Amino acid sequence: MTGTTPHEQGNVTPLTGHENATAATPHSPTEFGRIDDDGTVWLITKDGERQIGSWHAGDRSEGLAHFARRFEDLATEVELLETRLAKGAGEPKKTRTAAGHLLETLPTAAVIGDIDALEARLHGIISGADAAAERAQHRREEERAAQVARKEALCVEAEDIAENSTQWKAAGDRLRTMFDEWKTIRGIDRKTDDALWKRFSKARDSFNRRRGAHFAELDRERVHAKAVKEELVARAEALSSSTEWGETAGAYRDLMKEWKAAGRAPKEADDALWKRFKAAQDTFFAARNAAASERDAEFAENATAKEALLAQAESLDPSKDLEAARAELRRFQERWEAIGKVPRDRIHDLEARFKAIESRVRDAVDSQWRRTDPEAEARAAQFRERVQQLEEQAAKAEAAGRAKDAAKARAQAQQWREWAATAEDALTSR
Repeated sequence: MTGTTPHEQGNVTPLTGHENATAATPHSPTEFGRIDDDGTVWLITKDGERQIGSWHAGDRSEGLAHFARRFEDLATEVELLETRLAKGAGEPKKTRTAAGHLLETLPTAAVIGDIDALEARLHGIISGADAAAERAQHRREEERAAQVARKEALCVEAEDIAENSTQWKAAGDRLRTMFDEWKTIRGIDRKTDDALWKRFSKARDSFNRRRGAHFAELDRERVHAKAVKEELVARAEALSSSTEWGETAGAYRDLMKEWKAAGRAPKEADDALWKRFKAAQDTFFAARNAAASERDAEFAENATAKEALLAQAESLDPSKDLEAARAELRRFQERWEAIGKVPRDRIHDLEARFKAIESRVRDAVDSQWRRTDPEAEARAAQFRERVQQLEEQAAKAEAAGRAKDAAKARAQAQQWREWAATAEDALTSR
């Protein structure tokens, strides 16, 4: 970096707005560097001084602050690596490599700061990354052992199902789920994995053979299922003319449960019985739906009445007489409730329109309250007072020859003036 100026680093003008940069850092730049009269910049380390560049774009304090900020940028990179290592983010090897690269740049870094402490931190990161890598290797070994344990547990469960389970559907579903889980388990050596697969596969085959024998027995039970379903069909047909809607609907639900519990009859008989059973249900529910249509007609009339009420309520104008509008709204609300229910597909539309009317009146009430809000008026006054204070500061600074302070005060005054105008506009627009 010898001979480098801020112009070559992209800083084509002297720094502004950072007069207190040295105070913001843990150490003053003068503790770790200096600038000669000819602009030569020196870094002070435990091994002596090292020339790092030159400064010709401003006074010495600005130059020191510039190189101190470059040091802070470098320190920030080190801090990020420390944080990544502390949180276990990323690969320790990559963190170590990044720290090594930064360490290699320190002997030629054009910065002013505690470079020795930064070097020690980087060495700490490297040693910490090595330890983290060892821990990661240990974790991988533990994970491999855990994966073996998972498959062993699946083998034990599958062997128990194969030998003892009589919950055929649930057990079959569980074995399929276990197989899906088995396929997700990785990281086991081939020899161990093959041995475990043989156990698991053998257990599944054993269960499938035992389940097949069970369903062969079920075939002999289907004749009995046919007799049960014939009796259920007779009961369903007897209920088809009932007008006890709720009670009979419940009875059909119970019959359906019995139908499912009866099991499968021979296919041709089962299909024919189901058609009769379903026809009986359809007859009953068609009659119930017709009765519901009459109720829907009543609800439709209610919807018409509510539309007429909305036409009146939507003419409310709270801006003319707020109290009258509130009183009229209460009367509309009472009439709205008295009308009753409407068709389900009309509820949202009608309720939304009525709520919009309620909101319009409520917003008018809120707006009236805000217009009389003393806090908003006080806030605008505070903004105006702050503008006056800053303008007085600017005048004093200009009289004292502090042009920069005067310009800063005027800029702040302008900002507060804009805020005051916004606050006043908000009051007048209410």
